[in-house]
Amino acid sequence: MQHYSPQRSFVQRKEDVIRKWYLVDASKEILGRMAVEVASILMGKNKPTYTPHVDCGDFVVVTNARKIHTTGDKVEQKLYRYHTGYLGGLKSNNLQWMLDNKPEEVIRLAIRRMLPKTRLGRKMLSKLKVFAGEDHPLQAQQPHFEKVQFTAKEIKEE
Repeated sequence: MQHYSPQRSFVQRKEDVIRKWYLVDASKEILGRMAVEVASILMGKNKPTYTPHVDCGDFVVVTNARKIHTTGDKVEQKLYRYHTGYLGGLKSNNLQWMLDNKPEEVIRLAIRRMLPKTRLGRKMLSKLKVFAGEDHPLQAQQPHFEKVQFTAKEIKEE
């Protein structure tokens, strides 16, 4: 009878993770579609070495957060709710207000809600860097940025 040895599964260790930097220009993207892809990169699901219990994702820098696009009437209808902690303290802002005042927070919240709600998810979110304008201060580390675009078609300006 032939001796059989099963193939071993690959399990990545946190010491062996090699991280890359991705640069995303949000002015050419749709909010939800971009957030799905960025969350996948932060989790490391775009790599063949993905391991669920290891933070094996890459760094993502998102620029031009103020110019993000949405579909439909989300600009007026989508609400961001928060609670002050006092009785009757439920407050809300629509997407237009958020884009005018806190554009980085719109993208950060969309991506955060697609990541695991655990300690590992919070660690993954720390690798996301969002900037409202075109410039970012991350040139000093000399990272090699790989520019990515997720939306295939050109977005029509209104």
